Amino acid sequence: MVTTRRALGMVAAGWAAWRLLGPELPPPTRGVQVRPTEMMGRTIVAGTHEFLVREAGPADGPPLVLLHGWVYDSLATWHRLMPLLAASHRVIAVDLRSHGKTDRIRGRFEIEDLADEVARCLDAFGLGEVPVVGYSMGGMAAQALAKRHPARVPRLVLVATAAKPIRVPRWVVAPVFAAGRTLARIDRTTVPRIAHRYLISTGTIAPEHSRWLWESLMNRDSDLYYEAAFAITRFDAREWVGRLRVPALVIVPTCDQLIPARAQRELAGLLSEAQVTEIDGARHEVVLTHTEEVAAAIRSFV
Repeated sequence: MVTTRRALGMVAAGWAAWRLLGPELPPPTRGVQVRPTEMMGRTIVAGTHEFLVREAGPADGPPLVLLHGWVYDSLATWHRLMPLLAASHRVIAVDLRSHGKTDRIRGRFEIEDLADEVARCLDAFGLGEVPVVGYSMGGMAAQALAKRHPARVPRLVLVATAAKPIRVPRWVVAPVFAAGRTLARIDRTTVPRIAHRYLISTGTIAPEHSRWLWESLMNRDSDLYYEAAFAITRFDAREWVGRLRVPALVIVPTCDQLIPARAQRELAGLLSEAQVTEIDGARHEVVLTHTEEVAAAIRSFV
């Protein structure tokens, strides 16, 4: 038993030393590697911080704001959907705090802080009322935006999200995220490597975008990545979301592996004015795998 523990300790020490001292090796790629889109972005100052905002579509078209989820920035989340929506709308996609090319803002925050920052971005764009599409964590921020700034949101589209996304007790899930943060401080490539393998192997991201995806996943601060996770665990809109007076569309991927479909249907039931579109067989990455169906539902609603 002692020998086994000693061997495991030596393996763990060797792995930690390799990750601390060794190179960061990217996943192997095949063929010509390209970016998924030429969708451009620019930075704006909202409050005291700089936010990257991507735009597509006619400048005089009706505006539509997109809020991405945890892990991925606006380009990774929306690169398939934006061109479809841009045929009829001026689409504006914001990199939320500590994601993509937006400022890394240190310290604890809540989902409500994301909502207030989005409102300041809308001010910087000179936008008043504008329909908002929120995916996953962005859907939580969209709910908070409609609560805290109701005059800004005439219509709300919520995709693969919930009023209370994590039902496991916080005393269970918080140590898991804390352990992930600890691992990331030793080896920041582990979680991106898992996400990369899943997205490429399932065909969610095309293989010619493999290198771009890897660089996108690595372009983050590990501690702030987990601050966002902790904010998600604390989010609970069930007490107030039913008081929102805004027409909403809830898009439910029926095989969502991260936010159960029943929690998404619960959100629709809590909202006072909600339509529901279910996409059979879709998983959490529905905005990348069922883009045409999601775009059609959004266009019909807004």
